[in-house]
Amino acid sequence: MKAPHRAIPLITTSLVVTLLSSSPAGAFGGPGSDVRGGTNDSGELSASASQSRIKVTQTSGPTGGKQGTVASTDVNWKPPPCWYEPVFTPEQLKNFSENDGSGDVGLRDGWYGSELWTDHFRDEKDANTIFTKPATVKGYKNYNLGKKGYFWRGVAPDVTEIDDTSLCSRLMFWQDAGQIPDDPNAPTAETLADYAYDKVKVPETEVELKPAARSTVNLPTWVWLDKGTFQDVKVRAELPGTGLWAETTAKPVALHLNPGTKDAEVFPASGDCEINDDGSIGTPYTKGAADKIPPCGIRYLRATDGAPYQLSASVTWQITWEGSDGSGGDLPDGTFETTQDMNVQEIQSINR
Repeated sequence: MKAPHRAIPLITTSLVVTLLSSSPAGAFGGPGSDVRGGTNDSGELSASASQSRIKVTQTSGPTGGKQGTVASTDVNWKPPPCWYEPVFTPEQLKNFSENDGSGDVGLRDGWYGSELWTDHFRDEKDANTIFTKPATVKGYKNYNLGKKGYFWRGVAPDVTEIDDTSLCSRLMFWQDAGQIPDDPNAPTAETLADYAYDKVKVPETEVELKPAARSTVNLPTWVWLDKGTFQDVKVRAELPGTGLWAETTAKPVALHLNPGTKDAEVFPASGDCEINDDGSIGTPYTKGAADKIPPCGIRYLRATDGAPYQLSASVTWQITWEGSDGSGGDLPDGTFETTQDMNVQEIQSINR
């Protein structure tokens, strides 16, 4: 029996999640593809509108050791929830439509059955949609084979972030090669920079301490990071088929210390140790300086009792970007925090 052909409007967020998670392996994009989206073995984008084609690569900065992503210091800042991207060439759409034909034809429109795709993109039949304006979309002849360009569709890495059902909701549409759609949700270099924000990987912050193993009540613990420990991290985000790219740079600018207890003093009093001109933070301990006040450090006022204090070291990263069209600017600063054990003893012996 021939499988039925169905057009399913993805009306609600819960429905989107259900459709993507309950589909069998290979339902989106053909054999070998990830059911959540991604590329198949031929390198073509799968039919899931939750997967972006933006390619992010780190071009400079440390790559080894433990790393993590920064958290924005601006709690109100968010990257764009969705935008349009080129998805298929005419040849790729023909192959997909006639060999699979199950997936997202729009951010909120799922077509399941090849006939729906071939009717609209091959046989020029108009399509009726719920969210797209106008509600009737004119069909295409033979997938626009012979023309240079791409079919574009809305992409939303997290559909739960979209409250407006009209946002990025156009049915997959044609755009000539070398052109960006004239649409408020068309991608820009800044879109790529925003997308790359949480793709920036920065090193964990394990500071040098003196004394290293155990601090002493009422004696300062010196904290520092050698120059070169932290370097600028730069990532490049590119959207294939558009000529758009952006480079996002994270530059370490300050270290904040939190001793992990109220029974402590930090130096400076703010807990913010600025990065020196040579890229170092604080000043390394020198012999005979155990009882002096460090430019960056901590003095614990009470000994630990079995459980160590959790010293947190948080680096602030200044984020900037520049794009393919000469644009650029600042993004909200980011922070990355790590913790390490601090044992504090009562014995007041000076570490020389």
